[in-house]
Amino acid sequence: MIGRTTLLVTGGLALAGFAVAFVLAQPSEAVGLLTPDDAEVVAIGQDIYPDQCAACHGENLEGQPNWRIRGEDGLLPAPPHDATGHTWHHDDETLFTLTKFGLAGLMENAPPTGMPVYEGVLSDDEIIAVLSFIKSTWPNDLREYHDELNAQSE
Repeated sequence: MIGRTTLLVTGGLALAGFAVAFVLAQPSEAVGLLTPDDAEVVAIGQDIYPDQCAACHGENLEGQPNWRIRGEDGLLPAPPHDATGHTWHHDDETLFTLTKFGLAGLMENAPPTGMPVYEGVLSDDEIIAVLSFIKSTWPNDLREYHDELNAQSE
């Protein structure tokens, strides 16, 4: 027959083991929605990008010429998603919302934009994969800055 003390010690050890396993299973430095270090997610995003994004944002994420100057139609050209653009200035939630819902997802009375709404076109996971692919191309200093931005917005 097992004594009460043995049961308590065994139960305590099992509980401690579950707690350690839970902590170890949590992402250590994950901040935000994007996973630019997950090769599988990045590959999915890299496959989607040419069909959904490259026509405007460029095959190499370079954006359209004169992207800071409104065109004759009053719209701003598509910005680059590489280090020369401003994508990395926005936290993950903002990037996700903008991609899924357009500017109208971020502000009332949003100005006209050439950015399509991807709700119903791409799943949330696909949007995250594309944004993760984009982030994976940034230099380490911009990725670190972006991670800090995400940490501040949580």
